[in-house]
Amino acid sequence: MQRTLLLAKIHSCTLTAANLNYVGSVSIDQILLDAAGILPYEQVQVVNVANGERLITYAIAAPANSGAIELNGAAARLGMPGDRLIIMTYAQFTPEELKTYCPTVLLVTENNRLLEVRRYDDLLAQV
Repeated sequence: MQRTLLLAKIHSCTLTAANLNYVGSVSIDQILLDAAGILPYEQVQVVNVANGERLITYAIAAPANSGAIELNGAAARLGMPGDRLIIMTYAQFTPEELKTYCPTVLLVTENNRLLEVRRYDDLLAQV
């Protein structure tokens, strides 16, 4: 049996643009992608704290150190620049993999600069 758990989260980042005429996805500063371990074209869930909207799309890299977090295509209708977002990825784990499982949570500044990387090792004791 496999279980689906949080793999990584970019917590409370700021939406910097909404580009309706772009071919779908969410653009994320490359520095944040790397720190979270999110790959380009990886499925992500985006939660808009300002309006409660949730969507599933895929991540694409924005230039490193740009601070960019941009909803593109139809997703652009689900947020406005300045909205706070939570971006999450999930993975499936076997019971054996859960023994070393540890989600990554990024905390960022209001300008989407990396503030802190948290690894929740204490969750292992609960498995």
